[in-house]
Amino acid sequence: MISFGSIVIGAGTLAMLYSFWKTGWINKQDQGTEKMERIGSNIADGAMSFLKAEYRVLAVFIVVVAALLGFANVGNPESSALIALSFITGALTSGLAGFLGMRVATKANNRTTHAARTGLAPALNVAFAGGSVMGLSVVGLGVIGLGTLFIFYQSFFEADYQKILTVISGFSLGASSIALFARVGGGIYTKAADIGADLVGKVEAGIPEDHPLNPATIADNVGDNVGDVAGMGADLFESYVGSIIGSMVLGASILVAGIFDLNFVTLPLLIAASGIVVSIIGTFMVSVKEGGNPQKALNIGEFGSSALMVVVMYYLITIMLPGSFILDGVEYSSMGVFWAATIGLGAGLGIGIITEYYTGTHGGPTTSITRQSLTGPATNIIAGLGVGMQSTAVPTIIIAAGIMGAHHFAGLYGIAMAALGMLANTGIQLAIDAYGPICDNAGGIAEMAGLPKEVRDRTDKLDAVGNTTAAIGKGFAIGSAAFTALALFAAFMVQTGIKEINIANPMVMAGLFVGGMLPFLFSSLAMGAVGRAAMAMIEEVRHQFKTIPELSAALVVMNKYGDNDDWSDEDRKIFEAADGKAEYGKCVEISTQSAIKEMLLPGLLAIVTPVVVGFIFGAETLGGLLAGVTVCGVLMAIFQSNSGGAWDNAKKMIEEGINLDGQTYGKGSEAHKAAIVGDTVGDPFKDTSGPSLNILIKLMSVVSLVIAPLIA
Repeated sequence: MISFGSIVIGAGTLAMLYSFWKTGWINKQDQGTEKMERIGSNIADGAMSFLKAEYRVLAVFIVVVAALLGFANVGNPESSALIALSFITGALTSGLAGFLGMRVATKANNRTTHAARTGLAPALNVAFAGGSVMGLSVVGLGVIGLGTLFIFYQSFFEADYQKILTVISGFSLGASSIALFARVGGGIYTKAADIGADLVGKVEAGIPEDHPLNPATIADNVGDNVGDVAGMGADLFESYVGSIIGSMVLGASILVAGIFDLNFVTLPLLIAASGIVVSIIGTFMVSVKEGGNPQKALNIGEFGSSALMVVVMYYLITIMLPGSFILDGVEYSSMGVFWAATIGLGAGLGIGIITEYYTGTHGGPTTSITRQSLTGPATNIIAGLGVGMQSTAVPTIIIAAGIMGAHHFAGLYGIAMAALGMLANTGIQLAIDAYGPICDNAGGIAEMAGLPKEVRDRTDKLDAVGNTTAAIGKGFAIGSAAFTALALFAAFMVQTGIKEINIANPMVMAGLFVGGMLPFLFSSLAMGAVGRAAMAMIEEVRHQFKTIPELSAALVVMNKYGDNDDWSDEDRKIFEAADGKAEYGKCVEISTQSAIKEMLLPGLLAIVTPVVVGFIFGAETLGGLLAGVTVCGVLMAIFQSNSGGAWDNAKKMIEEGINLDGQTYGKGSEAHKAAIVGDTVGDPFKDTSGPSLNILIKLMSVVSLVIAPLIA
C-alpha cells in the first residue's frame, strides 16, 4: 500500500517536474527579432532586479522574526522553538514560487509576441504554458513544504498532533509574510509605472501606452510581472497553505466514538495533492483553433478541472472519513464534509462569474461608466465608485450562504473544508491568472517593436481575455481569502479554547471596531505610497521629454501626423533617431526604490497589531479584532478590485472605438481622456490596496493562530 507521505510528496514533485518541463519548452521557442529580444531582456532584467532587491530586505525580516518566534516558544509545552523552522520554510517556498513564476513569465512574453506573428493559437499556447509554471510551482512547493514538515514533526514529537499543528502553523505565517510584502511592494511598483506611463504618455504627450518613446514603458511592463505574477502567486500560495493548515487544526479536534482519527488531519493534504494532478489534467484541456475564442478555451480548462475535482473529493472524503462523527457535541456525516467542500468550490466559481459581470468589457456596469465618461472625469469616477460599491452585494451573499451551508453540513470543519474545496485546483486557476500579464507584456512588446497591426490585434485579443481572467482571479482570491480567514479564525478559537465570542462584551466590541478600521488605514497607506511613487515617476518622464532632444523632436513628429502614417523621409529619420534614447533604467529604479521603501509600514501594521492586542487585551478582544478586519476587509477588497477593473475596461472600450448616441468615440477623444483619469484612480484600487487586503485579513488570522498558545 502506498504511504500517505509518498502520495503527498510525490504529487508535489510531479508539479515541479511539470513546471520544469514547461519551462524547458518555453526556452526553446523563438524570441523573435533582435529588437524584440532586447525589449524582452530589459523587462526580464528589471523584474528580476526588483525581486532581488525585495528579497534582500525580506531576508533580514525573516531572520529577525524567526529568531523572535523561536525564542518566544522555548520551553512552551504546547509549542516548540521549531516553529521558527516552519516559518523559514514557508517564507522560502513562497519566495521560490514567486521567483520561478516571474522568471518564466518574463521569458514567455516576447516568445508569445513572436508566436502571435504566426497566429492566435500558438500565442495562446506559449502564454498559457508560462502561466502554468507559476500555478504548478505554487501548489507543488506548498504541498512539498507542508508534507515534509508534517512527516518530520510526526516522528520528532511522537504523534502529539496538537503540538505538531501548532508548530506547523508557522509555515503559514512565513508564507503570509512574504505574500503581504510581495503584494504591497509589487502593487506600488506596477502602479507607479503605470500611472506615469498613462498620464504623461497618453494624456500629455498623446502617445500610446506602450510606445518606445515613453521612458516609463519598460517599468510598466515589469510591473505587470511583479504585481500580477509574483504578487498574485504569493497571494494564492498563502490562501492555499492557510486553508490546508486551518482544516488540519480543526480536524485534530474531531472525535469518532470518543477516539482521535488521524484521517481528519491528513485528508486536507491528500485533497491538495490530488488537486495537483487534476490541475495538470486541466492544463491539457486548454487549446484553441485559429480564429477561435481564447476565453472559451480557458473556461474549458477551469470548469473541466473543477468538475473533475468534485469527483475526486467525493471519493477521497467518503473513503477516508467515517460515516458519522461528533464535533462540538453535534453529529455530522462524511457526505456532509463532501457537500461543504463542494459548496466552497461553487462559491469560488460564483464570485468569479459575478466579478466578470461587473468588470467585463461590454457588460452593463462597464458600459455605464463608458457612457458617463462623455461628460468628463468627475462623472466617470462617480460611476466607477457606484459600480464598485454595488458589486459587493452578490459576492457577500454568496460568501454568507457558503458559510451557513458549509457549517450546516459539517460545522467549523465544514467551513475549513469549503475554503480547501475552493482552492483545491489552485494550480489551474493561478495558471489562468498568470496568463494575463504575459499577454499584456506581449502586446507591449509588439507595440515597442513596431510589429504589423495584425500581430497587435492578436495580442490585444489575448490581452482582453487576460483582463477578464485577471478580474475573475482577483474575485476568486477575495472569496478564498474570506473562507481561509474564517478557517484560520475557527482554528484560533480551538487553540485558545474560546467557544464563542460575545459582541456585547465591551472589550470584544472595542476589538471589533478597531478591526473594522484597519482595512481603511491599510488602504490609505497603500494608496498614499502609490501616489508618492507615481509623482516621482511622472516628474522623471516629463524631465526626459523636455531634456532629451531626440525624444522632444520625435514627439513633435508624432503629434504632427497623428494616425496618418504617410510620413516624409526627413520626419521618419527624426523619429528613428529617437529609438533607444529614452532612459528606461531610471524609471525602473524609481519604481523599485519606492516599492521597497513604502511596503514596510503596511506590512508591519498587519503583523504587529494582533500581537499587541492579543498580549495586552487577551484572546477574546483579539477575536473581535479578527472579526472586524475580516468583514470590512472582504467588502473593501471587493469594492476596490471591481471598481478598478470596471474603470480599466471602460477605458479599453473607448480605445477600441465605441458608438454612443450615434457618435463614435475613440483614442484621443475627450471621453477617452476622462476614462484614462478614471482608470488611473482605479489602478491602485485593483492592483495595490484591493488585492493586499486579502492578505491583510489572512495574515492577521494566522499571526493570531501562531501566538494562540502564548495568550491562551
